[in-house]
Amino acid sequence: MSDLFADAARERQAESAPLPQRIRPRTVEELVGQSHVLAPGSALRRAIEADRPPSMILHGPPGTGKTTLARIVAERSGAAFEELSAVSARVDDVRAVIQRARDRLGGNGQRTILFLDEIHRFDKRQQDSVLHAVEEGLVTLIGATTENPYFEVNAALLSRCTVVELEALTEQELQTVVARGATALGAEVPEEVARLIARRAGGDARSALQALELSWETAQAEGVPLEARHVEDAARKRPLRYDRAGDRHYDYASAFIKSLRGGDADAAVYYLAAMLEAGEDARFVARRMVIAASEDVGNADPRALLVAVAAAHALEHVGLPEAQLNLAQAAIYLARAPKSNASAVAIWEARRDVRERGLLEPPAAIRSTAYGGASARGHGYVSPHEDPAAAPATYLPEALLGATYYRPAADSEEARHGDDRDG
Repeated sequence: MSDLFADAARERQAESAPLPQRIRPRTVEELVGQSHVLAPGSALRRAIEADRPPSMILHGPPGTGKTTLARIVAERSGAAFEELSAVSARVDDVRAVIQRARDRLGGNGQRTILFLDEIHRFDKRQQDSVLHAVEEGLVTLIGATTENPYFEVNAALLSRCTVVELEALTEQELQTVVARGATALGAEVPEEVARLIARRAGGDARSALQALELSWETAQAEGVPLEARHVEDAARKRPLRYDRAGDRHYDYASAFIKSLRGGDADAAVYYLAAMLEAGEDARFVARRMVIAASEDVGNADPRALLVAVAAAHALEHVGLPEAQLNLAQAAIYLARAPKSNASAVAIWEARRDVRERGLLEPPAAIRSTAYGGASARGHGYVSPHEDPAAAPATYLPEALLGATYYRPAADSEEARHGDDRDG
């Protein structure tokens, strides 16, 4: 009786499941996208087709097919499929899966694929619990994560797995997904509406199908054809794939800084907007601009530091969203400013010498004279304001005489400042 109820439940669940679940691809051929790792003849495709899939870590943004690919591998191989979420699974759960895998392998020779979703949420002890089973071949592990596995997964486990990076789907690929979804729904989707859904999905197939299903249901309820306004209502906010401590954070921050350094004001404003829209801490952005003002602009335009610091202060006083204007002004100023890293190179090289050679004694003429007996030790400073001729000729430690740390860029404002001072 329980089997009858279970079968009926599965049948009804399949009918009422969300559209992404109902049309989930069952074969590699049906999977849309990821041709860079699954093209015919590729190593991973050959391994799957030859029923020798390796343990792997699937890394990529949401809606790119991580879970789908794991299920395809399991179905292709005829292996038992065990799925755990690292959010809720305990070490005991992993051990139970491993024991069942051992029983299957010993009983009828059936292999087990363990799909571990959000594997980056497992701590070291939990990851270690599956390590030996992977090493011994008791289970084929397929871990899925939206985070960089090289940051989040133990090196020991990582070395036993193939890391496969999945990419966000292109708009053309998403239109293929939408077409499949429309067929499953029996929906008529105008080409311009399909393009809108693909554009709003942000590379996420699941998001595209959810928007399609909800917008189609809305149009059906109104008794009108599917229109762009239905999509706009169903997908009010484009999903932004961003993390404030992982790859996207570092990638966008890097692109922002390099755009400032490269003098591309348009790119700098775009990456600034992208980070703010994605919820990045605006104070982090402001701090990066203050650093760039000295590291990349320096004395080629000393006003850049004033502008960057003023923007940081404005952010604290005004707050977002209004402070976006101050941040944008500073970003544009820094991008358009003349560039010199001479100040940055100077402190980097000076600190290198300190680390390599230790603290070298200053010349006696510029050491402190604020104690009795200083003059007897040869400490006697003459200020250049009082007697330029008697002022010290050198200020560096004797072992560093002739060293040059600050080298202004030729034909620059900072070089002209040096010429004016020397004159």
